[in-house]
Amino acid sequence: MADWLKKLSREDSADTAKERLKLVLIHDRTNLTTRALDDMKDELIEVISRHVAIDATEVKITMKHEGREQRLICDIPVLPK
Repeated sequence: MADWLKKLSREDSADTAKERLKLVLIHDRTNLTTRALDDMKDELIEVISRHVAIDATEVKITMKHEGREQRLICDIPVLPK
């Protein structure tokens, strides 16, 4: 059982590191700093929460590079009324 947990932990760490590296590379291509992305996240949370209830602690904003296109992907959980 312990071996399984160690393997799972390593895979999670590798996936996390891979995603972080992708984010760093995309930031370099878009000239967005980490601070700019954090500021954008905070502002999106503020504006959207004026209109619907959201779980601000679970908001995830990522940049994705597909060919020549770059996409800003926002995962914002909406809470039920």
